[in-house]
Amino acid sequence: MKKILVTGAGGFIGSHLVEELVKKNYSIKALIKYNGRNNWGNLELLSKEILSQVEIVLGDITDPFFVDDIVKGCDTVFHLAALIGIPYSYIAPDHYVKVNINGTLNILQAARRYGVSKIIHTSTSETYGTAIYTPIDEKHPLQGQSPYSATKIAADKIVESFYCSFNLPVITIRPFNTFGPRQSARAVIPTIIMQYLSTYKKIKLGSLSPVRDFNYVKDTVSGFIKALESENAIGKVINLGTGKGISISDLVKIVEKITGIQKEIIVDNTRIRPDGSEVLKLICDNGLAKKYLKWEPQYSLEEGLLETIKFIKENLHLFKTKQYTL
Repeated sequence: MKKILVTGAGGFIGSHLVEELVKKNYSIKALIKYNGRNNWGNLELLSKEILSQVEIVLGDITDPFFVDDIVKGCDTVFHLAALIGIPYSYIAPDHYVKVNINGTLNILQAARRYGVSKIIHTSTSETYGTAIYTPIDEKHPLQGQSPYSATKIAADKIVESFYCSFNLPVITIRPFNTFGPRQSARAVIPTIIMQYLSTYKKIKLGSLSPVRDFNYVKDTVSGFIKALESENAIGKVINLGTGKGISISDLVKIVEKITGIQKEIIVDNTRIRPDGSEVLKLICDNGLAKKYLKWEPQYSLEEGLLETIKFIKENLHLFKTKQYTL
């Protein structure tokens, strides 16, 4: 059986991807960032039956020798490992360069050395910055409006260069705002939901006007797996999104309606990005995903929110409701 390496396997999307790949009977090696507690992140939430079929490896993608060792013997690599919090990138930009850029380079070098048959690299809609036009297709200019987005742009371009220079079989998947169970409180949807479910009478949020295209995690994972199974997408950058945008203020109203809870909304200045760094509108053009991956979203925003609310309600102890997560 072909071995698939998933980097960032303990993360939000990574854990869902590992789970679905196991269900499809793929042989999985899951990379977790090394920690002295032997904690597997979101993989800890998977069933014992699923985990028994996964080879767990702890390490760090910034170490080229370690990366070389784990890529050897793998047929395919899903590269999801990255630092993702935008506010934290203002504080630790050097760390973002090391993980997002150098880590990606390490994966590419090892994949080239060992003849990996396909590398599926994870980008982000944040690379587009504030929309110059909508819906945003893959030809839209890239704008580094935060250290995070700048490092992801650089990583995407290094991936592109390895395809052009060495014919490395890469596909770059560019998800728009993925949400769902297991997502951390640094993201806007779990931040909203957990505050509605908490005992606090007021909701603290950042800017309410930005528009986002929210894609349920099962749809995002479906896109990744279709990229794995596609023979027509090599060398392509492909957006994954619904094609529908919603403002944060309107999103709050939907959560309020579903939960049946009403609370006062307070704009917390500590949660607002610097003016030039805020991305005001992201709406996806998913035409290439339909063309090359035969992919379309199957879940509505409301269906995804119901599942996310259910998860947070059952696992509220996992969230630090009193603390703003960067």
